Amino acid sequence: MDITLPDPGSYWLADCPPGAPREIGVAPPVDVAVVGGGIAGITIAYLLKQAGRTVALVEARRLLDGVTGYTTAKVSAQHGLIYAELRERFDAETAAGYGASQLAALDWLRTEIAGIGVECQWADRDSFVYAQDAGRRDRLRREADVAAECGLPASFVDDVDLPYPSAGAVRFTGQAQFHPVRWLRALADRIPGEGSYVVEQTRVHDVDPDAGTLSTDRGELRARDVVIATHFPILDRGFFFARMAPVRDLVVAGPVPAGQAPSGMYLAADTGHSIRATPLADGRELVIVLGEHYRPGTQSEVTDHHRALARWAVSPLGLASVDYRWSAQDNSTVDRLPYIGRYTHGSRHLWVATGFGQWGMTNGTLAGLLLRDLITGADNPWARLYDPARTTLRQSAGAFVRDNATVARHFIGDRLRAALADTPSDLGPGQAAVCTVGGHLTALHRDHDGQLTALSARCTHLGCAVAYNDAEQTWDCPCHGSRYALDGSVIQGPATEPLQPLPLPDASIRTPAPPP
Repeated sequence: MDITLPDPGSYWLADCPPGAPREIGVAPPVDVAVVGGGIAGITIAYLLKQAGRTVALVEARRLLDGVTGYTTAKVSAQHGLIYAELRERFDAETAAGYGASQLAALDWLRTEIAGIGVECQWADRDSFVYAQDAGRRDRLRREADVAAECGLPASFVDDVDLPYPSAGAVRFTGQAQFHPVRWLRALADRIPGEGSYVVEQTRVHDVDPDAGTLSTDRGELRARDVVIATHFPILDRGFFFARMAPVRDLVVAGPVPAGQAPSGMYLAADTGHSIRATPLADGRELVIVLGEHYRPGTQSEVTDHHRALARWAVSPLGLASVDYRWSAQDNSTVDRLPYIGRYTHGSRHLWVATGFGQWGMTNGTLAGLLLRDLITGADNPWARLYDPARTTLRQSAGAFVRDNATVARHFIGDRLRAALADTPSDLGPGQAAVCTVGGHLTALHRDHDGQLTALSARCTHLGCAVAYNDAEQTWDCPCHGSRYALDGSVIQGPATEPLQPLPLPDASIRTPAPPP
C-alpha cells in the first residue's frame, strides 16, 4: 500500500500554536527558578506560585516544544503492566503507593481544569492494556488482580472495542484524555505577575545552588531554589545519565468519520502499539497511533519506520489519510519509578523531576504536586517512593548493567563504524552521514544545492557519536538521547552545548557558523 506521509509535525502544536516568545529585560531574583517548559516545569511553577512563591520558568526553546507537545496525552494510572512488576520487584506497599499517587495526579488535573474552566477537550475514558497473543492472557489476569488489590479501578475483560481480535485486556475505568497544549498554555499564562515570570529562548548552562545562581546564554539569574525539569537533567551531578535509558516512539494520526473511532485508550502489551482518538473541529475524529519504538541514535532511516506504522494504522483502523506524524521521546529509570525530589542526597536547594517512563501526563503533574510540598516544607506521602537518592541496587541491577553496556557499545562501536563509512563524495543531495574525515569523527550533511556542512559528530554531553535521523533531519545521540539540528544547535538534552563546526580543506564542504 502506497501511503503519502506529511512533513513531521505534532497535531497538538499545530492546533494550538504559540504566540510571540516570552521575554524579559532584567530578570529579577525569585524564590524558585524552574528550568524546563514542559508539563512538569509548567505545573511546578504554577503550583509554587499558588503557594506564595515568586517563580521564574525558564525554557531553552519554546514552551511545550520539547517532549510534552509530542505526547499522545493519555491521563491514566495504567502504565502498561507495571503493578505486578512493582509488587514482585519491591513489595505491595510500593505498588499501591505508585497507583495512589498516579490517581491523585489524575484527580488534581480533573478538578483544576474544571475549576479554572479551560476548554482542553477533557474526556473521561476507560483505558485498556490488551494482547493479541493468547500466551499473555495469564499475565494480563495477574496484572488486573494485583492492580485491583492496590486500589486501582482494574478488572480483566475478554475483549476490547477494536476492529481486530484480542486475547483479553486489563481495563481501568475512570481514566481520561485531553488536549495537553491547550491546558498547559492556559496554565503558563497564570504564572507571570506578582514577581513571577516566564522566559523562553534562554538556555541554562550551569547552576550553582549554593550561590543561588543560574548561568544562561542571556546572563545570570538568581533564585533561592532551582528545579531541573528539562526531561533529561542537564546537570551531570547525580549521575542520572547512568540510571536512565532514552526511548523514542513514532506517531501517526489520521481522520475517521464521527463515531467510527475506538471509544477508549489502548496499549498493546505484545506489540507496543498505542491508540486513542481526539475530536476535530469538523466533527470527525483524529485517531492517534503510536509504535515502532527504538533507542534514539540507533536508526537512521526513521522515515521507513513511520511508513510501516502508517500502513499498520490505516488498514485496521480505517484512517482516511495520514495527516500528521511526529516522534516522542522519554526516559525510563532502571527501577521504573520516576526521580522526583532533591537532586542528590546532599542537595538543599537543587531539585529534579525526570524519568517519567512515557507516562508524563500523570507523572509530570505528580512532580508539581510533590515538589511544591517538598520546597514549601509540607509533608507528602510519596516523597520517599520517588526520592532520586533511593537505593534499589538489588531491584534494578540487571537494567543498570544492560543500559550502561549499551552506552559503552555505542561509545566504542560507533567510532569503528564511522571509520568505514562513506566519504563526503558519496553523499547525494539531502543525504547525511557520520564518517571520519581528516582524522575527525564528522557529521556531514549535503543540502539540496549540493553543498556540504561539517560538524563534530561527538555529542557535547559525554562524547558519544551521533547518528542521522532522516525523518526529522536531526543528529541524535544513542547514549543518553541528546538531539541536535543540522546546524548543530541543541534540540534536546542532556547536552547544553552545540555540535562544533569542523573546518575542512575540501572546497566543496561548507563549514557552518557556530549556532547561537
